[in-house]
Amino acid sequence: MGEQLGAAIITGASRGIGASIAEALAAQGVPVGVLARREAALTDVAERIRSRGGVAVYRSADVTRFEEVEAAIGGMIEELRRDHGAATTLLVNNAGRIDREVPLWEADPEQWRGVIETNLVGSFHSSRAAIPHMLGDAPVRVAEIVSGAGAKDWGKASAYISSKAAMIRNVGHLHEAGFELGLRSFAIAPGTVKTELSTSMELHRGRTEFTPVELTTDLILAIHRGELDAWSGKYLRVTHDSRESLLAHEREHGGVSEGARRLAISPWGDDDPQLVESLVPKLG
Repeated sequence: MGEQLGAAIITGASRGIGASIAEALAAQGVPVGVLARREAALTDVAERIRSRGGVAVYRSADVTRFEEVEAAIGGMIEELRRDHGAATTLLVNNAGRIDREVPLWEADPEQWRGVIETNLVGSFHSSRAAIPHMLGDAPVRVAEIVSGAGAKDWGKASAYISSKAAMIRNVGHLHEAGFELGLRSFAIAPGTVKTELSTSMELHRGRTEFTPVELTTDLILAIHRGELDAWSGKYLRVTHDSRESLLAHEREHGGVSEGARRLAISPWGDDDPQLVESLVPKLG
């Protein structure tokens, strides 16, 4: 609270949720670096931010190619520090795509692999490139834009749900591996925001009500300010969770249970032999 905000890097920021996050952060005085494949669209986002008095740098890169991501993110972090005096303290992994809404046995193998590479491998590439530069400017935070589909079973789009579930698991990994180094991590499910991705889905055909993107940007801002660090390592869904509701839970319960909102195997009951700490970590 009251902490001076560092710069933020946002992937998949040429449109949709990623562009909205970048613009919302910049409106609050946060210097931003935006990354996506489409340079022309990135230029438009950066110019909108600059026209409103914000600071934005950009690089184009394919998140499935580590060398491109490493060069792009390293370049933006250096530019933000050198030209704007801002250490990068927030990474938002937003780049993503979805596969056809069919059962696994009907999935197109190339498309399936492509979704995993964009969503999961792309997230890994961005975190792997950014975090070594960020550590030391503690506290630092990583937000993964995931999905409710990764937190439950669904009989369609198996690459999408697998990638999002794995991203949620990686949030827990970053919390366990990086907490003592000042790293905090969060899995953010944005609900059904009206984007090219969501409106292309059969599930949402004809849908008229969508989740306001501002619910996501408000939560990201609260995370960047350090207001929700007690929720590091956890899954948050903006249709149910807000800065206010999460802080209220902390006050009412004297904190947050370590096992809350973490991926775990559900036991069949108290007599389940699998009910061990390795599967249900640190329940409080």
